[in-house]
Order: sequence, then structure tokens, then C-alpha cells
Amino acid sequence: MKTNSNSYTIIYSAVIVVIVAFLLAFVFQALKSKQNANVALDQKKQILNSLNIRDLGNEETEATYKKVVKSEQKVNEGTIYTCDINGQTKYVFTVKGMGLWGGINGFISVNDDKNTVYGAYFNHEGETAGLGAEIKDNADWQKKFQGKKLFKEGDTQNIALSVKKKVENTSNEVDAVTGATLTSNGVAEMLSNKEKGLGQYLEFLNKK
Repeated sequence: MKTNSNSYTIIYSAVIVVIVAFLLAFVFQALKSKQNANVALDQKKQILNSLNIRDLGNEETEATYKKVVKSEQKVNEGTIYTCDINGQTKYVFTVKGMGLWGGINGFISVNDDKNTVYGAYFNHEGETAGLGAEIKDNADWQKKFQGKKLFKEGDTQNIALSVKKKVENTSNEVDAVTGATLTSNGVAEMLSNKEKGLGQYLEFLNKK
């Protein structure tokens, strides 16, 4: 076959595409288990972050998670993790929502009274660095959730915990991230959402 013919070029290109596709598929499969392990480890770190246990190495994370997290149960589209912190029961709830540029999610830990926030950690898929990304990167902002109440007194059917640009109720509201109004609104909606937020856990939260 002539190397400068059209048929040679087409066949050569097709062979190269097949070889590259095979190599990519092989590499993907070879690394898949490691990638899955890294994703699982990162989630464990996020859960521990919500319990105010931060900055652990990989091995320390695995050991601490095994010691702290006692069980997990699926509820609708979320998960509840029952944990033990120094002999005290804490519940960690997964929440999901939308920020300005993509999905946001988080973990909210609550004391055994099922009302008082013990800690919080939030993550994002694509927020603006220094603005919306602050929900993930700013540990001081996350700490503002500690001690807040999920419910207003006398109303346990609606999640009152929220993020506000102007805080009026210090028991239930947290200051919004400066310069990231839409992302902050996304966090507020995520917290109360009855499908993917804390609202989906109302039956569990009301069961004493």
C-alpha cells in the first residue's frame, strides 16, 4: 500500500485511534480502584471535618473514622452517620444543593438532642476562588454553624437553620459569605430542602 495514499492515511489514523483508546481504557481500569479509594478517603475526611476533627493524615483519618463512626443509614437521597465523640452521640447528615457555578454539598453534625449543630463542612464542584469557594476553604466560616439550632422553638416541622446576608435570629442564622450571595443562597436552600437537604431527615429528627 502506498504510504501517501488516502486509504493508507485513513487506515493508519484508525489504527492509532484504536490503540490510544485501548491504552486509555487500560489506564482507567488500572487506576479505578485507587481513584475510588481516594474518593472514599476524601469523604471520610469531610465527615470528620464536620465533627471538628481536621488536618489528619491518610492513615490517621482511616483509624479515626473507624473509631468514631459507628453506623450509617440511608434516608431518601441522603445518609445519616451515627458517631461517638468522647462518649457522646453525634449525628452527621449529608446535604446537597446548587451553588453559582455547580453543585455544592456538605455534612452537618448535630448533638444527640437532634437540634443543636455540633459542626459543619461544605464542599463545591466549581465556585469562584476567594468568593463562593469560601464555603469549602474558610474553616472559620464553617465554625459559625456550631451551636446553631436546626429548629425555631415550637416548630420542628421546618428547618430554620439558614444563611443570611443580614442575621436577625442568631439562634438559627449564620452570616453569608461576603461577596458570594448566590452561593450563600444555595447553602441556605440546601439546608432546608426536603429532598436533598436537612428537610429530608425530619422524621428522624423528630423521633426522640
